[in-house]
Amino acid sequence: MGWNMDWNMRRDHLTRLACAVALALPLVSSTAQAQDRFKVAIGQINNWENQAPTLGDQFFKKNNLALETFGTAGAGETMQPVIAASADFGAGVGVAGVMRAFERGAPVRILLPMFTGTSDIYWYVRANSPIKSLKDATDRNSIAYSTNGSTSHNIVLAFVSDLGTKAKPTATGSPPATLTAVMSGQIDVGWAAPPFGLQEEKDGKIRIIARGSDIPSLKGQTVRAIIVNANALKEKRDAIMRFAKGYREAVDWMYADPKALEMYSEKVKQPVDILAESLKEFHPKSAMQTEQMADLDGAVKDAVSLKFLDAPLTKEQLAEFLQIPPK
Repeated sequence: MGWNMDWNMRRDHLTRLACAVALALPLVSSTAQAQDRFKVAIGQINNWENQAPTLGDQFFKKNNLALETFGTAGAGETMQPVIAASADFGAGVGVAGVMRAFERGAPVRILLPMFTGTSDIYWYVRANSPIKSLKDATDRNSIAYSTNGSTSHNIVLAFVSDLGTKAKPTATGSPPATLTAVMSGQIDVGWAAPPFGLQEEKDGKIRIIARGSDIPSLKGQTVRAIIVNANALKEKRDAIMRFAKGYREAVDWMYADPKALEMYSEKVKQPVDILAESLKEFHPKSAMQTEQMADLDGAVKDAVSLKFLDAPLTKEQLAEFLQIPPK
């Protein structure tokens, strides 16, 4: 009798435990499935300023997000999947180029400023080139930029309009592809962004002859941004605000924790000391502020003068175009 009672009590306990586990499993599954997934297209994915979505993945996970990132050759290629909704976000997109796409009805909005100023991009020639400065380039020479609508494209057009550069603007894609074109003689003046090319410069293979900061009007402008698909912004607003939060946390970490630079060093196969020098010269943290589009009026004016826009965007258009959440 006592044995039966003991067994019955144990059986009842096991039954209650099994029911509790069964009830808990859907909750666990629901929590696991609540993680929102986003695709992020990144122009020049190995550049330091584009590392937050990759090196800082932990901060997006903390905000219950899973990111799938992929690289492109530049802003033109980055905007295409965002416009087509095959990517939710585009990182490293030239502001003038995305203004043009928005004006023409593309479903793109700026979510965050990404880089202010143009100190991070430079132009170079082979060490034995007779071109010592942009003034030496003639209409028989070519000068590179990545893709149409990119920051490098914007700057090259400004070299022509503001500085009187005569070299022919030519799209060459990524820095590695551009270096190959320069060293093989297909392109006279190449473009790059650190850390790419710094070792070649130290080794005396190339000479830097110009930087984006040579254009006075662009020095204080936000020139690149993170864009978001407009329909995704409407349908997944809460998750997209968490993306913005995670991005900002990742940028802060990149400049606060030495481990970030060590991880970057492993990724791009460059010595930490060279990368540390590069950050001081080309990538101050202030350039990566994410709170406001600096010198927006100047950016709109330049977009018109460089033929990206037919007319300035109105206040109403800008209010729709800029969807930057407060920090």
